[in-house]
Amino acid sequence: MSQLSFSSFDAALMVRDSQGHYLPATADQILDAARQAIEQKMQRGASFTSPVAVKEYLRAKLAGFEHEVFAVLFLDTQHRLIEYVEMFHGTIDSASVYPRELVKEALRLNAAAVIISHNHPSGSPEPSAADRALTQRLKEALALVDMRVLDHVVVAGSSTASFAERGLI
Repeated sequence: MSQLSFSSFDAALMVRDSQGHYLPATADQILDAARQAIEQKMQRGASFTSPVAVKEYLRAKLAGFEHEVFAVLFLDTQHRLIEYVEMFHGTIDSASVYPRELVKEALRLNAAAVIISHNHPSGSPEPSAADRALTQRLKEALALVDMRVLDHVVVAGSSTASFAERGLI
């Protein structure tokens, strides 16, 4: 979280404690509020009309975690959001991802396509060799049940890296 600076917001962002007193919001409280706001903005049926909208949504959901989180946007045939699911949580530099569990969830939600994403708490959005290999394994597993992987977005603070934009999908 060293990339984010909330010092200029100290006087403007306040939260109320259980006794009704207002106190300056912490960075974690601000990030939680941002996640709730993006959840309300992009509800079931919302259409992801551009890569910019996808990256903005995923940045708001995944930035600020101190451990890796692997999340999936499950989409219908029109690329509208069915559900956002944080499927796997890991350590500061890795998360175990199980293709079988992703396929099961995609089938349960009757998804036609997915956008996979995870964060890099290190602050660098550069996809690793392991990220590339995982993306390929997930593409192959989902292809067996006629589902497409549209993108894999790596979030690192306010930066993102899109596999689709880099021609890696």
